[in-house]
Amino acid sequence: MPKAIWNGATLAESDKTVVVEGNHYFPPDAINKEYFQDSNTHTTCPWKGVASYYSIEVDGQVNQDAAWYYPSTKERAKNIEGYVAFWRGVKVEA
Repeated sequence: MPKAIWNGATLAESDKTVVVEGNHYFPPDAINKEYFQDSNTHTTCPWKGVASYYSIEVDGQVNQDAAWYYPSTKERAKNIEGYVAFWRGVKVEA
């Protein structure tokens, strides 16, 4: 089952991830919200839409903007709307 890990903590775990462009997108209910902090960062993908970010905090260490999601996707990406993906050192084990 795919699992996202950073600094020894399991950030997300689900057998219902969706892989897009090599990234596992985890369903919102698979996220351990205690580690997630809203960020003011936003980026735009031409076909997915505007992404929002979370910073991850584990044991007092912060990984800025290490997770992203699309709260409202364009039509072609509706299957990952609200799903969360990771980068910046977060290891996803599939």
